[in-house]
Formats: sequence, C-alpha cells, structure tokens
Amino acid sequence: MFRRHGSKPTIGLWMLVALADIAILVAAVGMVTFALAAAGAMIVAGAIAGAWQLQRRAQADTSPALRRRA
Repeated sequence: MFRRHGSKPTIGLWMLVALADIAILVAAVGMVTFALAAAGAMIVAGAIAGAWQLQRRAQADTSPALRRRA
C-alpha cells in the first residue's frame, strides 16, 4: 500500500526534519547566538508587517468612497 504524494504524514515528516535542522543549527552556533538571531528576525518581520499595515491604512483613508462631499 502506498500513500498519495502530499498526504499529511509526509507534511508531518518534513516538519520533523525542519525541527531537527533547527536543533542542529542551535547546537552548532550556540543558544545565545541563535536566540539573538531569532529575536532580530522577529523584529524585522514585525517592522515589515507594521509598515505594510500603515500603508494599507493610508490607502484606505484616501479612498474616494470615504471622502465627504462639499
């Protein structure tokens, strides 16, 4: 019996492989270095998400449907 390609056990296996890769990376570079790199990546991702939200809000504020007629 063979499973179809892309079935859930395959995805679960790749998630385990990803976790093992992270564990190997932490062991190689050290926990403090990895924690600093992860924190930096989260800060950068948060800044990008915040800028994206502000840009969407600015576009929504200038839409013609929201302007009052004089």
